[in-house]
Parts: sequence; structure tokens; C-alpha cells
Amino acid sequence: MASVLVTGGAGYVGSVCCSELLRAGHFVTVVDDLSTGFREAVPPGAVFFHANIASAHGLRPLFSQSQFDAVFHFAAKALIPESVSNPGIFFQQNVADGIAFLELVRSAGIRKFVFSSSAAVYGAPGRIPIREEDTKNPSNSYGETKLMLERALHWYASAYGWSVVAMRYFNAAGATDIAGERHDPETHIIPLLLQTAGCEREFFTIYGDDYDTPDGTCVRDYVHVLDIAQAHIRALDLADQPGMQSFNIGTGTGYSVRQICDAVTAATGRTVRIRIAQRRPGDPPVLCASPCLIQAVLGWKPEHSSLEEIISSAWEWKQKQLGGLAFAAD
Repeated sequence: MASVLVTGGAGYVGSVCCSELLRAGHFVTVVDDLSTGFREAVPPGAVFFHANIASAHGLRPLFSQSQFDAVFHFAAKALIPESVSNPGIFFQQNVADGIAFLELVRSAGIRKFVFSSSAAVYGAPGRIPIREEDTKNPSNSYGETKLMLERALHWYASAYGWSVVAMRYFNAAGATDIAGERHDPETHIIPLLLQTAGCEREFFTIYGDDYDTPDGTCVRDYVHVLDIAQAHIRALDLADQPGMQSFNIGTGTGYSVRQICDAVTAATGRTVRIRIAQRRPGDPPVLCASPCLIQAVLGWKPEHSSLEEIISSAWEWKQKQLGGLAFAAD
């Protein structure tokens, strides 16, 4: 069993990954500054350390007191619309602070690093489904910052003999019994639709219905958060191989915004009011991954990522949240 340091472990994907690591018998320590995460999202059994990832002073006691076999790096700013309007803070937190953290990791002698990257590194793809070797041309600064840290990690692996795995995933969605999505502001399609179905929001806005897609709305590949967590954990199997490998975490199947709207209506039994608005800057028409490489190398396959399970699990968690029976992770 491994001792794993998880940055951003108080967030949505990070907290679920922590739970799955613990369930598999690993030891977990979480570092999070709680700027967007929630302390209660850190699962019981994980050690929590309240600090910014770039703070040498704040993290020195942690690294001096504990030895870690691997790092899972989830901490990042991730709201794409904000990355278009305010790119500076994304380069500061995702790249500058990320590099500072890599130096702390190097000083601690840790060589195994699993990076939570993004499909946003590809931008508007030249072919569908997207493969790992395809051109990287981000459409927004969020994707650019993820790509920049991937490139830095490539050179760290080359220079220092690190084993690095970058996971590029496509629209984390769904919920577990105790963890689901909560952002401020909320920008993700499924929680927004569920808010509308739950009468917390008057209508749901579709940004653009004139894309070159079957129904004119953007198409995306949705992956259940549990499947994303399992993919990250399987990356530990590669942790003894120096060098860097990158994998798409996707299903190979895309759903349009309108299809998601219809699926939410079916799952909740409630009418969702829709409003059409202009396109948002930085939104590619289609993002859909080829999962062939991760299936071949890691033996991973999505087990919870049917659209029905994604939406029903999110709706069940949402109802518990409204009833005060569960906490949320960012």
C-alpha cells in the first residue's frame, strides 16, 4: 500500500479520489487551502493539512514529518469562463504555484507524480475521438495552464528520473453517496440543470445552438467521478517506470447539451425551462475522447459513466443536500 499526498483533496474530484484511495487500503494526506474546497469533503481516515501548495514555509513541517510514495495533484483553478476573462490568476495559481510545488516535491525526494490534467489541452480538435498524440491548441487559458504544467512535468521526468502520469479527463460528472458538485459560481451543466429542476433557478441557459453538431449544441464526453478516481488510482501501477505518460479518461461517446437537458427531465420527472443565448468564448463544438490507450495500458474502463447513472446519482445527491443529509465537494 502507498502513502499518497493529494493536493486539492477537499474538492470534487480530489475528495472522491481520496475516498477511493482509502477504500483500496492506501494512506492519504490532503493538502488544500480551502479557497474553493470544503473541509468536510475530506473523507474520514485522511490526514488534512491546511496550506497553499506554493508555500514552502507552510509545507515544510508536512514534508519533514512524513514520507510519501506518490503525489496526486488536483489543486487548480478550473472555471473556464473565468479563465477567459481573467487569465492572470490562472497562470499564477495553476502554473507559477504549480512549479513552486514541484520544487517542494523534488526537495522532498518524491518521484512519483499523478497529474490531474484536462481535455482542455486539445482546444478545438482536428478529429473525433481525440487521441493523446493529437495537436494541443487550447481554446482558453485554463487549458493552456494545464498544458504548461504538463510540459514542465515532462522535463522534470527527464531531468530527475520522475515517473509522471497526466490524466486528461472530459467533464467529470455524477456523485457518490456523500460527495457531489458545488461551485460558486456554478458553471457546470448538470448541477445547473438540477438546480433548475429543483426550482432554485428560473431557467437553464444554452450558450449557442448554431454549432456544427447534430442539434446545434455543444457535444461533450461525460465521465462519472468514480471512474475518474479509479483511473487515477490505476496510474499507481506505472509509478515505478521513469518518464511521462499521458492518458485520456473518456468514454468515446459524446452527448449534446440538448441531450443532457432531455436526460435531466427524464431522470427528475420535472420540466426544465430553457433559454438560448450567444456562444461563450473558448467553447469548442465537440470534445470526445478515445479511451483506447488507457484501456490497453491500464486496463481501465468506465463502469459508472452511463448518462442515466451520472444524472440519477447527481440528482439523488442533490436531494440529500437539500434535505441537509449530505455535504458537497467543490
